[in-house]
Amino acid sequence: MLKSSKSLHNNISEENTLYRPQIHFTPKSKWMNDPNGMFYLNGTYHLFYQYYPDGNVWGPMHWGHATTNDFIHWEEHDIALFPDELGYIFSGSAIVDYHNTSGLGDGNTIPVIAIFTYHDPEKEKNGEEEYQTQGIAFSLDEGFTWKKYEGNPVLPNPGLKDFRDPKVVWDEERNSWLMVLSTYAKTLFYRSKNLIDWKYLSSFGKDLGAHGGVWECPDFFQLQVNGIGEKKWVLLQSINPGGPNGGSGTQYFIGDFDGVEFVIDSEFQKQLDRYGAIWLDYGRDNYAGVTWSNVPEEDGRRLFIGWMSNWNYADKVPTYQWRGAMTIPRELSLKRVESKGYSLQSLPVKELIDNSDLIYELNEPLRTKTFDISKDEFADGISFKIELEDLSDNVYTFSWSNNKGDSLEFGLDAISNTFFIDRSKAGNTNFSNQFLIEKLTYKLEKEVQGLSLEVVIDKTSIEIFVNEGEHVFTEIFFPKYKMTNMSLFAKKELTIKSLKTYKIKSYV
Repeated sequence: MLKSSKSLHNNISEENTLYRPQIHFTPKSKWMNDPNGMFYLNGTYHLFYQYYPDGNVWGPMHWGHATTNDFIHWEEHDIALFPDELGYIFSGSAIVDYHNTSGLGDGNTIPVIAIFTYHDPEKEKNGEEEYQTQGIAFSLDEGFTWKKYEGNPVLPNPGLKDFRDPKVVWDEERNSWLMVLSTYAKTLFYRSKNLIDWKYLSSFGKDLGAHGGVWECPDFFQLQVNGIGEKKWVLLQSINPGGPNGGSGTQYFIGDFDGVEFVIDSEFQKQLDRYGAIWLDYGRDNYAGVTWSNVPEEDGRRLFIGWMSNWNYADKVPTYQWRGAMTIPRELSLKRVESKGYSLQSLPVKELIDNSDLIYELNEPLRTKTFDISKDEFADGISFKIELEDLSDNVYTFSWSNNKGDSLEFGLDAISNTFFIDRSKAGNTNFSNQFLIEKLTYKLEKEVQGLSLEVVIDKTSIEIFVNEGEHVFTEIFFPKYKMTNMSLFAKKELTIKSLKTYKIKSYV
């Protein structure tokens, strides 16, 4: 029996009230996955993403489009790129071609060039391996309307399965464009002067990192170490399956690039030898993330966003009007610690707090075993920063909950030196047997002397940044009722050195 339009409207309204994020981008309707094609121009950050406008599960891919000026308030626009006779429009990137190296500008307007993967479903169905090629499109109105290049594909398939997801960056040292793209188990490097004619350089990845699934959605960029002086190249490489906690995950590599080959740094190689793979996020729900191009030099940040889900259950999560959300945008930084070597760290962008109201602050250190904050304002999500002292031989558990029995717990077991997240009691968990409702645990590399957390909670997601983003955990969950209570309890007394809690202004 069909539901009445009134009943359907009520269900959508209830779903939006309970699950629609307040500060994370979600499409108004239908399916969304990987972010792609992100660039900044004239005060606006553009986000494109894999989008299927005819259903709430994966289908023929388009590029959806949204913009923001502050990473909190988002405006959704018309679809940017549609499938055509060459195939679906898979992931890729976009750059601002200031010097019109492509020749696709009109002499008056700076062209924006999108580089993407064509995925031919008929060739794939027929068993042909060369079903993915690279095409480009250009925009003369700052990314709002696009025209595909008549000579597509600009990079034909050389006979490889899974030949996909081009990320293009400007190589300042060599005055040319550099492309990284993924195949099944390695990253390929190409170079071009004009974004149309591409020359193969090298490959990377054999016997390095995780190889439990398909490599996809790479990114490649330089970062200063500790913010000054030395520079290193960073390669992000997503993989599905084969992530650190099942399903999807994003690993990274740190090294040097000589214009042809990317070579792992010797210190970072020692980490790979020890751990097998180094992950950008050790939660279950941050995948296929890449960074914005053309961020102004005076800003200086490397800005990242990921798809906040996991292919194990992305098409089964209990939202129906829409499926898919993005993480909070994050700033990536490269640190070097003497005892560890190089580490890629991430924190929420500063705009998050700039668009927030401080609703609670601890004015002086507090010695306690339990601490509770319960406010109705928390129902649509909060951000908080906390520092703890006196960590030894204690277990610290944070509980985000309501009075109806839903609770999400996370914290640090300083006895075993393990960070943990438990979403098994956080509400609806039975929509998929792969939702992995068991407690997630992560063994820290060394004994933690102090604990600082920055935590962002937005209805159906939690993003935890441990010790200035040295360890990051992103998880989604689906409470049956709104959460409003935050508690901290420990086995023994602890010292809360500082605590600030924010209500973030919603864009919804």
